[in-house]
Formats: sequence, C-alpha cells, structure tokens
Amino acid sequence: MNFGWLKQMMPRGLYGRAALILILPVVTIQLVVSVVFIQRHFERVTRQMTQSMVREIELLDTVARTAPTPALAKSRMGAVDSILGLSARYPAPEALAHALGDKRSWFDFTGLVVISTLRARIDNIRYIDLSDGENRVTVVLDAPLGPLSLSFSRDRVSASNPHQLLVLMVFVSVLMTLVAYLFLRNQLRPIRRLADAAEAFGKGRHISYRVSGANEVRSAGSAFLDMRNRIERQIEQRTLMLSGVSHDLRTPLTRLRLGLSMMPEGPDVEAMERDVDEMNRLVDAFLDFARDGASQGEPVKCDICDFVSGVVEDSARAGQNVTLRGCEGSGEATFRPDALRRALENLIGNAVRYGTRAEVIVTISQKGWRVAVVDDGPGIAPERREEAVRPFTRLDPARNQDRGQGVGLGLSIAADILRSHGGSLKLGESAQLGGLRAEMILPR
Repeated sequence: MNFGWLKQMMPRGLYGRAALILILPVVTIQLVVSVVFIQRHFERVTRQMTQSMVREIELLDTVARTAPTPALAKSRMGAVDSILGLSARYPAPEALAHALGDKRSWFDFTGLVVISTLRARIDNIRYIDLSDGENRVTVVLDAPLGPLSLSFSRDRVSASNPHQLLVLMVFVSVLMTLVAYLFLRNQLRPIRRLADAAEAFGKGRHISYRVSGANEVRSAGSAFLDMRNRIERQIEQRTLMLSGVSHDLRTPLTRLRLGLSMMPEGPDVEAMERDVDEMNRLVDAFLDFARDGASQGEPVKCDICDFVSGVVEDSARAGQNVTLRGCEGSGEATFRPDALRRALENLIGNAVRYGTRAEVIVTISQKGWRVAVVDDGPGIAPERREEAVRPFTRLDPARNQDRGQGVGLGLSIAADILRSHGGSLKLGESAQLGGLRAEMILPR
C-alpha cells in the first residue's frame, strides 16, 4: 500500500512533528473518553431518569382518562401534580393542542434519548418540546376529553451539568499539553542548535556550539565537533602543503626563465619558454586552489542582479564575449562577493575558452537563486560531467583545444565555493546555444 500522500501531509520540521506526537494522543484520548464514557454513561443515566418520569406521566394520564368531566380531572390532577412537581393543564392551551412533531436544539444529543424513551413507553404522545429556554420539558398527550399538557424541569430526565466533565477534560488536556510542550522544547533546543551549527559549517561559517541536552544529543554534538575539527585541520594542512609547494616552485621557474632569456633565440628556446609559461600557469592554479577562496571574507547582503551584472560587465571589458541575457526576479541574498565572483568568472572563462560566446541567465525565487552560464562549445558528455568537477581533471577530447588549455581546476574551484555557500554546481546541455550549461544553485 502506498502511503506517499501521508508523508506529504506530515510536518517537515522537528517542532511540527513533535507537536503532532503530543496533540494526536491527547485528541484521541478525548474522543475515546467522549464517545465511550460521556455518550454511553449520560445516555444510560438519561434513559433511566426518563423511565422514572414515565410513571408519573402515566399516573396523570390515567387521572385524565378516568375523570368524567374536565373540571373533575383538573381537580384531581391539581392535588397530584403539586406533589409530583409537574405542571398540568387540561385541556391544553390552543397553541399546544394543535402542535405536531417534536422540538429540540440541534446540539441537544441527550434530547434524542428523552424523546425516544418517552415515545417508546407512552403511546398517546402527540408533541414533545425540549427547546424551552427555561430548561423545561413540555409533553402533550391525547386524552378522551381533550389534549393534556404536562410541563416539568429538564433536570428530571437528563443528567445535570454534563458539560462540566467536558470542560474539565479540555482544561486538563490543554494544561498537560502546555507542560509537555515546554518540556519538549527544552529537549529539542540542543538538537536545533546542533543543526544550525552543522548547516553553518556546511556554508563555510564557524559558529560557536556547546554540547548540551540528552545523552544521545551530547554524543551527536561531540561527534560533530570532532568531525569539524578534523575537517578544519585537513583543509589547513592541504592549504599549507599546496601553498608551500607552489611557492617553492616559483624560485626554480624564475631561474629557468632568467637562464632562457640569456640564451640565443631559437626554436628550442621558444619551446622551453612555452613550457615555463605552462608551469607558471599550473603554479598559479595551484595557489588559487590552495588559498581559502571558499571561506575568505565575511558574508554580506547584496543585490543579486546587480552583483551578476557587475561580474559580466567586468568580464566583457576584459575582452570576453559574454552577455547578460536576463535576470528573472529581484531580491537580495547573503554571500561572500569575492568568492562567488571568482566562481562565476571561472565559469565564464571556461565558456569563452571552449566556445565563441557565452550568455549568463539569472533566475531568482523565494527559496534560492540560479546563475546559468551557457556557451556554444562542444559541451561535456553526460557520463563525464561528474568527472569534470573533480580537481585536476582535463577532458581534452571533449573540449576545443584550439581555444587554449586549462589545468582542470576551474570547475572544481567553483564547485567548492558553491558548496561552502550551501549550494551546488550543476552541469547540463544548453538549450539556448547548444553547448555546456553550468548552473550555480544557491539558497537565499
């Protein structure tokens, strides 16, 4: 059986699901108590009280039937109804004499029991009225000398104050739900702090977190802190290693360039100079990859369209054939402008390197924003797109080598920067230009 529809109706947040766990049992208990106890108990009590009242009604009905005249019947009933606490009128008033059917309030559920019991025990009932605002019951019976009207207090046929149990049950349920919510909120607060710290770390931010809560939450918090420390040490060691290696390589490259400049010009010297230039590009790429570009600077709030438009204009002034095709929507987002500029410039650089022109498309929604860079180059095969994002990967057969070579770090750096902002890099096929579509997906 498919319960997918039920999962869609369930709350997404932890607080919502915890509240559902609290409220659902309370409501279920209330319904069970209401149906099993209140309904059955009060129906049984009402039926017993009504059956007792039937005997008194039958007594006055017998008096009315056996009296030879209405005056004598009225005299005999006057002595009896004062003792029984009933109000008898014989014959009944004109308005009651012609009344038909039964009357009760729509919410008067015990009234159904009263009416059904009276009609089941007394055959000559013409009319029953339970809607009197003074909490009285009026019963009209057919008698030989005219209709007989009897009026008595509703308390004599119904259990008094049945709503008190409902009010008490609702009050206690609300009170216990409030107590449980306060207790549960204290239990969920450490989980929420842990989730905030993990989400911030995933976006490249470091916020203070102190282990607290239940033992299971403390264990998860301690494991998160250990993981965060290990990842930070690993990033620091990688940065130091690549920075040191790349920096140390500059000295022999400088000596090589100086030695080549002192040699006579020739094909071999020009080839070696090209090799030195290529090594310089590799070293620069290593330094770019090693530096903390994904975490440098503090996040600031910027207008999305203005930011992307500025990057595109700067790239166009630098001689790259790129245009901003459109910015659908408007709004601000919090991010590191320098890091995202670097990621977007890498994507634009790749697009114009392997194609003849590039276009940038911005789409903004309530949950996030997307920046797509499309080109008219050869693109990347679907089965190799995941490989293309890995560091130092160069898909030479798939790209146009006449436009220049990269070192395989542009897409990787962009993906790292986007991951540090809680986003991702998605590669696909451009429907506009037919080449590669590199899409930056970021949350608001």
